[in-house]
Amino acid sequence: MTTLVTGAAGFIGFHVAQRLIARGEQVLGVDSLNDYYSPQLKRDRLAELSGHGDAFAFAHVDFADHAALDRALAGQSIRRIVHLGAQAGVRYSIENPRAYVQANLVGHLNLLEVARGLSAPMVYASSSSVYGGNDTTPFRVEDRVDHPLSLYAATKKADELMSETYAHLYRVPLTGLRFFTVYGPWGRPDMAMWLFADAILQDRPIRVFNNGDMRRDFTYIDDIVTGIVAALDNPPPDDGQVKAGGSRSPHRLYNIGNNRSEELGRLIDLIEAACGKPAVRDYHPMQAGDVKETYADISAIQRDLSFQPTTTIDEGVPRFIDWFRRYHGI
Repeated sequence: MTTLVTGAAGFIGFHVAQRLIARGEQVLGVDSLNDYYSPQLKRDRLAELSGHGDAFAFAHVDFADHAALDRALAGQSIRRIVHLGAQAGVRYSIENPRAYVQANLVGHLNLLEVARGLSAPMVYASSSSVYGGNDTTPFRVEDRVDHPLSLYAATKKADELMSETYAHLYRVPLTGLRFFTVYGPWGRPDMAMWLFADAILQDRPIRVFNNGDMRRDFTYIDDIVTGIVAALDNPPPDDGQVKAGGSRSPHRLYNIGNNRSEELGRLIDLIEAACGKPAVRDYHPMQAGDVKETYADISAIQRDLSFQPTTTIDEGVPRFIDWFRRYHGI
């Protein structure tokens, strides 16, 4: 059985591919290796995956190009799909909107078409960003998400709507996961954890937005992967019953987070301790498109898939810093 993983050179896709390979599965990864952040980091992740021999195959392709994607998948015995590839980043979407429409809308449609053509269940990445300025915490999948604060969030909400349509029309089993601030080894350089560690270790100030008055539901990568694999192993049934997120079609929506909202200042304290030096905190106002707090209600995924995060930031932050030092030889 081959599982297609899009964004396989990305942070979460890389870890999902590793977990599936460790279970004895075959993985076909696709990725465009774009330069939103260092392509070398993506190539280094692929090098790790390639060390598993025939269990991992890779196709360098832009999944927003449906003809190129079809050619790359021709002849493959794909049975399941984990669609994690996307143009990420809330702030980048404000200056580069077309990149998000192409990758996150056109690309998502292309993967829905692949899933329909193969009659393959698909797990796909949504985002906690869909909750916008929701001031009722914790965020529940039943909450209205009609007021996104960034184009990135709008594309992720649109992906959920397109998925609902495909589940209704074609009965394709689909599961959307709203990720909450994922971090850990092999993470993304545009995320706060990486930016803070890099600045502190090189004696540069860190930029702290909203004058530090922010909270996030930080979720360790191993917990995220456990949730993704559980969703992959348990596609939603086509039984006409109401699913998480409200659908009667075979389509579920889940929050996947740590179920804790942590103060940004506490995160910085932990990074300082793991780095062994204090940060110079340069305070700034809130950035456009950003939100003050995220906090995941994970009761639906706990109920349906027995998901339970196990890694606190007290454990996860030192693990990330240890990897960061090794990767950079610091």
